[in-house]
Amino acid sequence: MNKNNTLSLSIMSGKGGVGKTNIVLNLGYALNQANMTAMLMDCDLGLANLDVLLGISPEKNLHDLLQTGVNAEDVLVSIENGFDMLPATSGVPELVEMDEDMQDILFKKLIMLAGKYDYLMLDLGAGISHTVLSFAALAQLRIVVVTPEPTSLTDSYAMIKVLVTQHGVKDFVVLVNQAMSAREAKQTFERLAAACKNFLNIELTNLGFIHQDPVLVESVRHQTPLMKYAPEATASKDIRIIAKRLMRYREDNKERIVDRPILKNFPSL
Repeated sequence: MNKNNTLSLSIMSGKGGVGKTNIVLNLGYALNQANMTAMLMDCDLGLANLDVLLGISPEKNLHDLLQTGVNAEDVLVSIENGFDMLPATSGVPELVEMDEDMQDILFKKLIMLAGKYDYLMLDLGAGISHTVLSFAALAQLRIVVVTPEPTSLTDSYAMIKVLVTQHGVKDFVVLVNQAMSAREAKQTFERLAAACKNFLNIELTNLGFIHQDPVLVESVRHQTPLMKYAPEATASKDIRIIAKRLMRYREDNKERIVDRPILKNFPSL
């Protein structure tokens, strides 16, 4: 078996509108700024957004990758040196509920390319569709993005429950976004963690939090990632802290990563 140095992350949420795609993009920038290589894969296959946040219009996307003769390199878009993206598309229903044959085609083309990076980051669609759950179960590490809103917590719990009961996945890390304070973020994590402990008998890990920051809204309007638009903004500093934790996790778990396929889960932080 070929040795693996790539850590795969699925970034997911129970509901939309929690800032997940912005987190994926800016975490990728933070890792790149720390001399790590990263490839983002837009797995919100029905409503792609990564290209919109970057203000670009890729010539090819994941739908093209399913065609014979198209390789992952043909679809890849360079964001920065050592930081690339595989864009998705919008309005293609067959991609939303991708069957196993389509997934096999996609992943076989993906793996060869992904192995060249330190991180493979899967930006999953919100909710509990078959495709979202399949992608989530395959990644080595699952990051659940939640906000303090009760609906976010309820939907995230439902998503975790389905992955635990139907896919046998029991390891999740939680990232609280749009928190007004460290106290609010802690309370948000503890509410979700308590529900998962009481009803699913699993322990969640707290990856940290990102403050609610109006500068992030400005960066979206300018279609410029926050880490470039305002690198000293409060949320930017929070994102760098999260990136450092992921780097430490990758370093601490090199022995486990090297003997695992890129898309194969194992116990968490």
